[in-house]
Amino acid sequence: MRAFEFWDSDPQRLGWRATVLRPLGALYALATASRVSKPARVHCGVPVICIGNLNVGGTGKTPMTIALVERLIARGWSPHVVSRGYGGQLAGPVTVLPRQHSAAQVGDEPLLLAAFTPVHVARDRGRGAALAEQAGADIILLDDGFQNPAVHKDLSIVVVDAQKKFGNGLCLPAGPLREPVSAGLARADLVVVLGTDEDQERFRRMWGHALVRRGAGTSLAEPLPLLTGALCPLQTGMDWQGEKVMAFAGIGHPDKFFATLRAVGAEIVQQEALQDHQPLTPQLVTRLVKQAQTLGAQLVTTEKDAVRLPKRFQTQILTLPVRLNLTDWSAFDAALSLACEIKHD
Repeated sequence: MRAFEFWDSDPQRLGWRATVLRPLGALYALATASRVSKPARVHCGVPVICIGNLNVGGTGKTPMTIALVERLIARGWSPHVVSRGYGGQLAGPVTVLPRQHSAAQVGDEPLLLAAFTPVHVARDRGRGAALAEQAGADIILLDDGFQNPAVHKDLSIVVVDAQKKFGNGLCLPAGPLREPVSAGLARADLVVVLGTDEDQERFRRMWGHALVRRGAGTSLAEPLPLLTGALCPLQTGMDWQGEKVMAFAGIGHPDKFFATLRAVGAEIVQQEALQDHQPLTPQLVTRLVKQAQTLGAQLVTTEKDAVRLPKRFQTQILTLPVRLNLTDWSAFDAALSLACEIKHD
């Protein structure tokens, strides 16, 4: 769904659009509450970590999933990712094969993640989890699905963009939320907030109260375990300083990609923001290539967009990969240890 500017307004100063749509947002929240209240029909024999969000659009789930994969592998786990395969044609369950599958078949995020660990795509996440176990997973990362009750989750992580925060605090279509903040965080075991120090501080000032859970019928308050971090350019040996580039991105928040390019010293002579997951047809990419040639600029895009490129263009377009740097993993390590203890009790 396309994001609207009024979704980013101050929760204390709702405009007329959000106010008019607020009753529909309340109905959406009720529908989500009804769905997530259903008991899980699939209980895996291995721990399941869900990486989700409350907002529609990009919050950093994919970089978080990559960081978790690398963390778990370094500690001896064999993680597999289960994804719905948003934007892909295959209903699954199917194991993603990077040399055989295209983004049009399995979705761009699963194809990107498959470079790091086995990934299984399934519209029915329960069947996807079963395939992951059969394939040898000793821990499953459920990519998205926080609002889907099909699979029992042993550890639920909510990823938040510190700059976007929770928007105006309302549910679709009045705001950017899939469910109310209080309801979503009540089911979360861990919150990961991504952004600059300044954005982190602004997020805490506005939403810090939401990160405290109170026991039912008591005055006891318990802060949610919190991780903070930021997305940083991956050092690939490419010197971007002064490089004339034409940048395009079809991700949740393209402006962040453009800002990252500028931060590494690239000179953006033209930028084009596409829709999130927009298909990169040969006609579209041909136009972009010709524009870049006319401008005397190097065409550059994101890793997620790159997997959607037609093969004949892949060598002509550079990517600027980013990786998630977390300040402290101890809250995750403790939460995972507790989840595993409960799992085996």
